[in-house]
Amino acid sequence: MALAFVVAAAGCQSKSGASDVLDPSAIAAPASQAGSTTTTAPAQLTATSAAAPKGNLTLGSGPTKITMLLPLSAPGSAGEDGRKMYDAARLAMTDLGDKLLTLTIEDTRGDSGYAKDLAVKAITSGGAKAIIGPDELAAAQHLAKLSGTQRPPVLALADNFAGGPGVYSVRLSEADSAAAGAAAVAGKGARKFVLLVPAGSNAGAIEARVGNALSIYGAALAVTLPYSASDGAKVVSDMGSLVEAPDAVIVAGGDGSPMPVLAALKAKGIPGKAVTLIGTDRWLERPIDPLYEGAYIATLDQGETGPIADRFKATYNYQPDVNVAYAYDMVALSAGIASSVGPNGFSKQVLENASGFRGSTGLFRFRADGSSQRSMPFFRIEKGKLKLVEKQTSGF
Repeated sequence: MALAFVVAAAGCQSKSGASDVLDPSAIAAPASQAGSTTTTAPAQLTATSAAAPKGNLTLGSGPTKITMLLPLSAPGSAGEDGRKMYDAARLAMTDLGDKLLTLTIEDTRGDSGYAKDLAVKAITSGGAKAIIGPDELAAAQHLAKLSGTQRPPVLALADNFAGGPGVYSVRLSEADSAAAGAAAVAGKGARKFVLLVPAGSNAGAIEARVGNALSIYGAALAVTLPYSASDGAKVVSDMGSLVEAPDAVIVAGGDGSPMPVLAALKAKGIPGKAVTLIGTDRWLERPIDPLYEGAYIATLDQGETGPIADRFKATYNYQPDVNVAYAYDMVALSAGIASSVGPNGFSKQVLENASGFRGSTGLFRFRADGSSQRSMPFFRIEKGKLKLVEKQTSGF
């Protein structure tokens, strides 16, 4: 029964079946479009042009209660992202959730301490069947340390969050992107890999994920070398003295730029015929540089977001981004669970099923340790653009 349900939830798995919820033709046009024949382009707004919603906001009238925590009134980009995710939640409720969910959205103000308090209250009140958010990393990390097996699941929206039991990491992490790219290259026969990773708290997680992915193909990390922003040339020199003839070099970027490392690798002829260069999704947070040329990257499929992106822009008059896709998917997933299993269906068995879910961010699944795993397209950078090599990296 659980597997039958997850194929239906949130447009999972089948492009011709349940995933029709992501097809614009399967969803009524927004009221503002219905019957309209005008060709005048709408004014182009941004999420920052709208005032932050005030107070506790409730969407829908369904029997399944969900709490969503967003930084609606936070300053700067955090607040902008929160308002984008709020609009995404509204669209998902209109598309799928209005009669299934009662979605209460609370403003964390971008304050990690306040977000933690709101989340703990939502978890312990006994009303919510699941919590979507928070977006604040420190708050999500605090929740992952809490004990208890009867609490509702948390679908955390924080970036660079590793996850924890019952507290699931929603976003694609750099560790996932690096591991998927490394696995795709190992699947073609490469065996000896080097990982260059920014020094810091995420280095160990990236190394572990990449090592596990390579082991499936009989490949391995010959060495992992942490680096800082100022020692790109040194780490590449160290690599040359420690490893003879690697098949591939993986360069994680972290919060900084990979450019110093890439320049040093370029001077050594990498990438080249003998050595493959593997990047990560974090590279793509910056404009594609000529030094990216020839590198391979596994990242989210922008084509998956197309149907939702079109409806979102038609409804709210601004271009959506990945924040919109993540928020939409988590509300859609909640609606799918409520529809297929009912209000009490938010169990580990359902959320951690091996088949996973397909949403606007592609195919993903949650693991018992709270991390997420994604099957995503594999690209090569050619002439400043992403060229598709494989439609998706190997399945789960």
